[in-house]
Amino acid sequence: MTISFFVAGIPAPGGSKKAFVGPTGKIVVLDDAKYNKPWRERVALAAREAYRGAPLGGPLAVRMEFFVLRPKSHFNTKGEVRRSAPKYPATRPDVLKLARSTEDALTGILWRDDAQTVDLCIDKCYCDSTGVLVKVMELEG
Repeated sequence: MTISFFVAGIPAPGGSKKAFVGPTGKIVVLDDAKYNKPWRERVALAAREAYRGAPLGGPLAVRMEFFVLRPKSHFNTKGEVRRSAPKYPATRPDVLKLARSTEDALTGILWRDDAQTVDLCIDKCYCDSTGVLVKVMELEG
């Protein structure tokens, strides 16, 4: 089985944590990344629309293609990409943190645990619109 879907929006990174003592005296751990929660909610909604079954239980191959906008400085006055503009978005947020927030959003929806991912391919590229294309494939065995 293969499940594919696109999530429109600006991908938010995850994985960075911030810990502090809350008002009750207990330690509270939160994601430090701005916009992480709305992004995860958006990913979860798209996943639920694409797949309505029970979470998958076996090994999985996962592909995530993140699309980000080019900065305005990459364009000339005619609106064309400058020859000197970089081909790849080697800037923050890093691709692993983008994948981490997206992967966390899919736990309990597409899979029981993200440890089931045994083959992971992540790309980040420039595009005219932002979002992520997710493809999850069940593997035999």
